[in-house]
Amino acid sequence: MDNREEVREFLTSRRAKINPEQAGLPSGSRRRVPGLRRSEVAALADMSVEYYAKLERGSLAGVSPAVLEAVARALQLDDAERAHLLHLAQAADGSDALTRPRRRASRQWTPHRSLQWTLDAITAGPAFVRNGRMDILAANQLARAFYSDVYASPGNQANLARFNFLDPASHRFYPDWDQAADIAVAILRTEAGRNPHDKDLHDLVGELSTRSDEFRTRWGAHNVRHHGTGTKRFHHAAVGELTLAFEGLDMAAEPGLTLTIYTAEPGSPSEEGLRLLASWAATREADTATEPSAAG
Repeated sequence: MDNREEVREFLTSRRAKINPEQAGLPSGSRRRVPGLRRSEVAALADMSVEYYAKLERGSLAGVSPAVLEAVARALQLDDAERAHLLHLAQAADGSDALTRPRRRASRQWTPHRSLQWTLDAITAGPAFVRNGRMDILAANQLARAFYSDVYASPGNQANLARFNFLDPASHRFYPDWDQAADIAVAILRTEAGRNPHDKDLHDLVGELSTRSDEFRTRWGAHNVRHHGTGTKRFHHAAVGELTLAFEGLDMAAEPGLTLTIYTAEPGSPSEEGLRLLASWAATREADTATEPSAAG
């Protein structure tokens, strides 16, 4: 991913999202483009129009933190967008080599026994570990059952983004499909800024951009987000509707990986749904374990 192009498109897209009223400026007339003009952002950031235009053309190498903060403030960036701008600046001057997570090929990584024990000890809700590319790397029994649609198709490669955009089953699994799609792309875009040299991520983005118009449109929006907590709706083929809260925890021992745990409100129909799913999962795994081998 070309850093200068990423910077240019990100800053341009953020500028287009702010109208003059939001920035405390007169709206005026004869505006040819949505959002603020470069001159208005420059004034808000207390810098010359020429200097801001240089930044927006993608020249972030050597830019001071104070300047980045001024741009972030002028463009009203949220925490995720500020972090993304900082990562783009670090990549521009090469300092990201010290801050990005060490390269890891997901297919070669296996969880420590203690991590799998930890996941297996969580029995009331799906718990799994993913990377920034949205590969599921480790999971408890309930998460494997929860994501049975993801695992059902080898083409998904246990990747939640591929499932979201390339597997028709995702439209049933995610009742709020557009929201799930927005979140998936924002997570991948955030990872692209944080770890711009990840070839596997480049390949995934290229694949999804080629095969999915929905993905390609969202990728071009340059939206990023921190995905740490919230509530989502699902429709599981075996147990029906589920409304689950989630917490995403960064793993200190494995930089770049996230442990996600889904839970249901105590006493809710969704809690009963998770109990049914756990029973279904146990029965299914027991049946699989007792199936005769192909040679038998």
